Formats: sequence, structure tokens, C-alpha cells
Amino acid sequence: MIGGGLAGLSSAVALAEAGFRVRLLEKRPHLGGRAASYVLPGGEHVDNCQHVTLGCCTNLEDFYRRVGAADQIRFFDRLLFAAPDGRRGAIASVALPPPLHMAPSFAFFPLLGLNDKRVVAQALLSIARSGGRPADISSQGGNITMLAWLQKHRQTHRAIRRFWEVILVSALDEELDRIDARYGIDVFWKAFLSTRGGYRVGIPRVPLGDLYEGCRKALALRGGEVQLRAGVRGFRVEEGAVTGVEREDCSVETADYYLSAVPQDILPELLPSEVVELEPVFSNLRNLRTSPITGVHLWFDRVVMNEPFLTLVDSTTQWVFNKTQLYGGGENGGQYLQLVISASYALTSRSRQDIIAMCLEELRRVLPATADATLVKGTVVKEMSATFSPEPGSDRWRPAQKSPLGGLFLAGDWTATGWPSTMEGAVRSGYLAAEAILSDVGMPRKLLQPDLPAEGLARLWTRGS
Repeated sequence: MIGGGLAGLSSAVALAEAGFRVRLLEKRPHLGGRAASYVLPGGEHVDNCQHVTLGCCTNLEDFYRRVGAADQIRFFDRLLFAAPDGRRGAIASVALPPPLHMAPSFAFFPLLGLNDKRVVAQALLSIARSGGRPADISSQGGNITMLAWLQKHRQTHRAIRRFWEVILVSALDEELDRIDARYGIDVFWKAFLSTRGGYRVGIPRVPLGDLYEGCRKALALRGGEVQLRAGVRGFRVEEGAVTGVEREDCSVETADYYLSAVPQDILPELLPSEVVELEPVFSNLRNLRTSPITGVHLWFDRVVMNEPFLTLVDSTTQWVFNKTQLYGGGENGGQYLQLVISASYALTSRSRQDIIAMCLEELRRVLPATADATLVKGTVVKEMSATFSPEPGSDRWRPAQKSPLGGLFLAGDWTATGWPSTMEGAVRSGYLAAEAILSDVGMPRKLLQPDLPAEGLARLWTRGS
């Protein structure tokens, strides 16, 4: 197995539990892939980007349970939004049947006007009454962007900017005019409309790297192993089947089954060029575009934020995470904040100093205490190809987990999972790849966890859709 990201780890753990002896090769010195952490020279643990889970991410929750990390995720029932003028608004669930459970807090949400709320409510009702499958999406054959759908439903500029964009750009790491509307609507259906708890935000209490230590132990207990700094040159292919993996030291690993859990732009480089050109499954991967995410890490000399996290509107910065509070620290009086900017195309060429200065200016508007605080340290992490872009039509390029080459299986959020590029999507791909291998060996087993069942009125509308 190649690749120690969530896709590879979830496959490895599931297969080990099924009795396979797994050897996982990871090129980096740490597990987690793009959802990993590392240590700065000063000893600070830094996540490459703050990743969160939602209550609707059933497979990610199952994976954390399997590796003993479920108690390291803290869930929050209240979403707090902050505007540059200092106003704040919260959205939370109440004891009403979905999709009405969030209606009261939305009705009093101060960052939108009455007309904004009216058009948003109409669009959400259209999603809910269709069971998450509006007819005007199906009629377009999957070729309508989220922005076009919102404009068709007469959303105001402020509603788009302060509601739809804030949620969807963060969730899907892409701009609204590049998002397949089906994915955008899925976010609202699964997280906010169909169930009472789907929107709950789960944030790790520990650095991301610590979440995966259970994977190493789980594999070792079942006779498997994890090898770090174990780069490979490529797969050896003979007569339409993979016969081995050549490592960077020129040694060759052989196995009964091979699973590649590397990014979609890396996989073709590991295969013979003639195989890539002959097999559309591999050559079509070049059609999947990628999107960047930028993480900004700031250490202040004092406490500047009391909330565990904030969602910003009308700002380049989208999320602010109070890592000191989330990690349970703060004894020295300082505070560590992590800022996240998804679909950060405009920042790719900007310097670290410029990005930090911009973020500090935005923070002063929503966290006034930062104006008097001293920035002790700051760093910027740019993931230039953090996710694949969920553009209209992108699903046609996403392959199944069983490849056309004998013995080779694929895992990665970019494979056909039914989800966009998220940690949930990565785990789903890992489970689907493990299912494919188990089926191939004559041991069929269901690993993929179902979505949360619809509740209340949403359940009735689902039956009628």
C-alpha cells in the first residue's frame, strides 16, 4: 500500500481488521498526507491546515472510532459568525423537526437583512422539499454551477456573500462559480436540513498527526507495519497487471494486492507512460483541477480571543481557530490562533509577510484585543493543490477503486465516492477500496457507513422525492 493519508490509512486499518497483512509505504516523515501536522524549530506543533469534521461525516467518525481517536474530537452545536463591523450572529439547532430546527436562530441572524433571509429560506425550502435533489439540478445534467443555481433562485448579493459563500467555499475549497451545484446542495441537505445534528462541527483536541498514531498501532497488532520516508519510483506492470513496486533504493516490493493512495496528479507518474496513454482511467486524471488552501498561524503574547472558533464574513480570512483553547493550554498567558483561507488563489503569489499583515488587519476588526497584543511569531502554510476542484462535470474523470490493471486498487478523495474532496470523502474511498479487494478475494464485506437518516419533515420529503 502506497500513501499514508486518510485514504490509505482507512484502507489499511479495514484490511488489517479483515485479516490482511498490510505494509504501508509513506514518502513523508509523518502520516496524514494533506491532513497532517509537523513540528516547527521552536517546538510548536502545526497542522498544515485546520481540518474539521461534521456530524454528517459518518465514515470519518467510524474511522476515528476504529483507531481509538474518537475521544480526541470535540463537537460544537453553535456556529458563531463575525462581521468586520463588530456584529456577531449565531446559528444553532432547537427542538423542532428538521428542516425547521435551525429556523429560529436563522430568523434572528443579524448579519442578513429581511429580504436576504427570505430568498435564502426559499432556496433552502426548495432543497428540502426535493429531498436534496432539486429538479432544476437534474434537468441541467450536472452542468450548472452553484453560483448559477443561486442566481436562478434570485439570491441577493449579500445573501450569497454572507451565507452561501461563507459555508460552501470553506466546505468545498472552491469558488461558487466553479462548484458543481449538486455538491453545494448536498452540503446544505446533509449538514443543515435533513438531520438535527448533521451541522455539528467536530474539531481535534490534538495536532492532526496525533490522531493517526492509533493506525500504526492497529496495523502492528495485526502483523502489519508502517514505513515512513519510504518513497517509491513506480509500479512494475507486465501483461496488464502490477507485479511489484520499485522503491527509491531500487529494491522491489511484491504483494498479492497493491493499493495506491497517492494524489491524482502523482499516480500517473508511478505508472509506465504507455499504460497511462492506453488507459483512459489514468490519462483522464489530468482533467481534474486542484484548488489551494492557505493556513496562517499566529502566536500572540496574550489572550485575544475567547471563543473556540469564529467564522468571518466579508473577509479574506474565513475561519479563526483558537488552538490554545482547543488544545487545553494557555498556562503561559499567550495564545495561538490558526486562520484558514480556502480557494486561496489570490494568495498563491503573495509573500508570507503580506499575508500575515492582511490577516492581522482583518483580525483587528473582529477581535479588537489583537490591536494591543504583540505578535510573537507567525507562519504561513500554502497547500497549492490541497483538493481537487468539484467543477461541473468533474465526476466523469473520477475512477472506481478497482483499476483496469490486475492487482491494483485506488484510494483517494478524488476517486468515485459520491462526495467532494473532504476527509469524509477520503475515508469513504479507503473503505470502498478495501471492499473491492475483499470482494476480489472472495470475502465480501460492507465497510462503507450510510449517511445519517433524514428526520422529521425531511424524512417525509425524502420519501416523496
